[in-house]
Amino acid sequence: MAIDFDEMQARQKALQARYAGWWEPVDPEHGKNKMLWMLAELGEAIQVVKRRPTSEIMEEGPTRHDLVEELADVMMYFNDILLCYHITPEEFSTIYREKHERNMTRWKKPEERERNPGKSVT
Repeated sequence: MAIDFDEMQARQKALQARYAGWWEPVDPEHGKNKMLWMLAELGEAIQVVKRRPTSEIMEEGPTRHDLVEELADVMMYFNDILLCYHITPEEFSTIYREKHERNMTRWKKPEERERNPGKSVT
């Protein structure tokens, strides 16, 4: 069963509550630190991809598990960032959809440029 942002944030809140006073707080002042930790976790995911053959990553097994686990860490910090800045799943979803729609028409593929030579490529 897939996990959605509401569940991820609820789980992150529970995790943060469990370690309150030991981990740094989830507040705007610490948002930049959470971003740096997220990048560190992304670096760990990159190391799996760099060091292991693609075939191992694509097959069920320890390498794939390691990659997905590192990506889960990235998502945990991503959700911490949303919590730090009080970004709700609804707010994020709305802006994500807006950005997606803008990107769907933002760039012209070569065949579209040929059919509409007067249109801008931006």
